Amino acid sequence: MNTELLMMIGGLSLLDTLSPAILGVTVYLLLTEKEKLGSRLIVYLMTVIGFYFSVGVALKIGFGIFFEVFSSFLQNRVVSWFLFIAGMVLFVWSFYVPKSKKSRMTNPKSKSKSAMVALGVTTSLVEVGTAFPYFTAIALMTNAGVVWYQWFPILVAYNVVMVLPALILYLLYVALGRAMQKPLTYMQKQFSKSSSSVASWLMCIVGVLLMLYSVDYL
Repeated sequence: MNTELLMMIGGLSLLDTLSPAILGVTVYLLLTEKEKLGSRLIVYLMTVIGFYFSVGVALKIGFGIFFEVFSSFLQNRVVSWFLFIAGMVLFVWSFYVPKSKKSRMTNPKSKSKSAMVALGVTTSLVEVGTAFPYFTAIALMTNAGVVWYQWFPILVAYNVVMVLPALILYLLYVALGRAMQKPLTYMQKQFSKSSSSVASWLMCIVGVLLMLYSVDYL
């Protein structure tokens, strides 16, 4: 695997750290949960990581089988044209994402560990449909012919990076205590607003990356 591809995947993982759902739920728990905060937050984040990792493995294996079966029909140039067109569509589409003032994030009524697992699955289901950086990283690895013992740890690292901002917020909350109240309240207000603008510029960036990656092979 070349350094350029690793850098692109690393950049995509950083884009995925801006998930409004994961950060929003984390902020809500920090503001409202007083008992067993750490364990419940970890259960929630581990559920999210497990869900996204499972989806990533399924897609990677599925893409691999697809390329293996149709390898005689799909040459690199064809795949590159597909990625370039997909990137162009995402880039153009990003300017037409409808603005919605209603947040898709729901606050948990119960904060038991089982409720955290359910919340992790729910928020993952809500967000996975717009996980453009994640899908792009998987497609790039597939197109580059990355073998399983390379892409497996990359997927693990990608998902850990994705939840790092939530863990950093928790550590800051533990270290600073009440000093974090105002910043967290401000963040909660921001997350309660529309997340469509975040999806819009994520689509734009991913579209540009796809076009830049594939243009050399057209």
